[in-house]
Formats: sequence, C-alpha cells, structure tokens
Amino acid sequence: MKRSATLLTAGLLLLTACTAGPDDDGETPDLAPAPAPGERWQPRPGTPWQWQLSGRLDTSVKVPVYDVDGFNTTKEQVAGLKKAGRRTICYVSTGAWEDFRTDADAFPKSLLGEGNGWKGERWLDIRQTAALEPLMAKRFDMCRDKGFDAVEPDNMDGYQNKTGFPLTADHQLAYNRLIARLAHDRGMAVGLKNDLDQIPHLVGEFDFAVNEQCAQYEECDTLTPFIKADKAVFHVEYELSTNRFCARSKELKLSSMQKKYELGAWRKPC
Repeated sequence: MKRSATLLTAGLLLLTACTAGPDDDGETPDLAPAPAPGERWQPRPGTPWQWQLSGRLDTSVKVPVYDVDGFNTTKEQVAGLKKAGRRTICYVSTGAWEDFRTDADAFPKSLLGEGNGWKGERWLDIRQTAALEPLMAKRFDMCRDKGFDAVEPDNMDGYQNKTGFPLTADHQLAYNRLIARLAHDRGMAVGLKNDLDQIPHLVGEFDFAVNEQCAQYEECDTLTPFIKADKAVFHVEYELSTNRFCARSKELKLSSMQKKYELGAWRKPC
C-alpha cells in the first residue's frame, strides 16, 4: 500500500525547484551510470535514493536515484534529472484505480472493487488481465516516452487485502509477472512493491524492491533475496526515527531513509 494518495488528489503537481535540498546527511552526489546499450538499468544494494510524490519537486537532493510520480512529472523534468546523472523511477498504481488520474474513465466499472483506504481509490480486479493489460501498457508507454529508467508499480498485494474480489496468491503472482513483463518489454527496470510473502517467487523477475515500514513490522529480513541477487531494496520508515532502524538497515544493505507520510521532499537518510 502507498502512503501518499490523499495529497495527490489535492492536485499537487511536481514542479522543478532549484532550492537547497533537504538534509543529505553527508551523502555525495555520486552519479548513477547509464546501462549499456540494449540493457536495462540495474540498481545495486545500498544505492541512495529520493522518493517524492507530492509538492514542488526538489531536484537538488544529492542522490543517484529519484522515484517520482509518473503522471505529474513532465518529460522535461525527467530529462533534467537524467542530464544531472540521476536514474529515474516512474511511480504508477497498477493494483488500484484512482479517480484523480487522467485515464480514470478508461477503466470499466467491473474492474473496480472496495476502497483501499485512500480517498478516491479502489482495488482492481487483477483477475481480469485481458482488460487491465492494455490499460497498464498505456501507462508504461507514458513512463517510457517520458524517459524513465524504471517503474514502481504500487498496490501489488491486493490478494492480502479486502478488495471485494476473491483474489488468491496465484492471481497475484500472475498479475505481478504481467506487470514485470510490460516494463521489461519497454526496456525499463521494474520494482516489486511490498508483497513480501511472494518475494521468493518473484525476485528473479523484478530488478529491485520498494518497501515501506519493514523495520516497524520486523520484516526486513524477508527482503534479503533481493540483496543476495545484487538488487537494490529501496526502503522507507515513517514512524520510526533513524536511530531505531539505520544500524540494521546498513547490516542488511538496504537503501533506507525516514520520510513523512505525504512523501514530499523532506528525507532523513541512513
């Protein structure tokens, strides 16, 4: 589950800013090398990152990876980040419908289930892949055409929630594999968002992981398969201070930081 949709519904567009960035805690502006021609970008364990889905986009944070909203971030902003040596991740929801997106009317009502706890959002019936595949393909086309290196697909664990549909683990595995294929077919890397129980089945098909609050819920060890596969785990905590999780995060080689629930520019990295 993501933590930021309520502010997105308020129409906060991501606009480029050149103001001083938030606390970088001694991080250096190491650039992320571009992948070889014909190869996907592959972030490695421990890669620093910034995750900003609301507010005025601050491009001055000295990290090699930016994860930003795919709809609200412009092609020009992506190009600016890439010119500065940053790799870019396109945030899109693939498991829930959002009534504030420009393509909301393209989703048949039969796909829409229960609310997922965020205003204007409802779970999708991921069993209906014939209907969902072209919708998600179009979203991923948008990410590719804007120049993103990768995709962060959100709401990838509907089978563990009250969606209004009888979703099973097998339905989720099939859908998540479809999402990975759609990204890879467009030359982009793709991250597995949360969905910890299925990591052993999916680590080979995803290029990195994105996790929220594994330290708070004592689940970070379950992400080790990604680290062993030399793939980054981008991790945030909201309710724990850095002195409560950073030591363990560094042991596990996670790319960890503290963020606020609205996922604005503020960050406190390990």
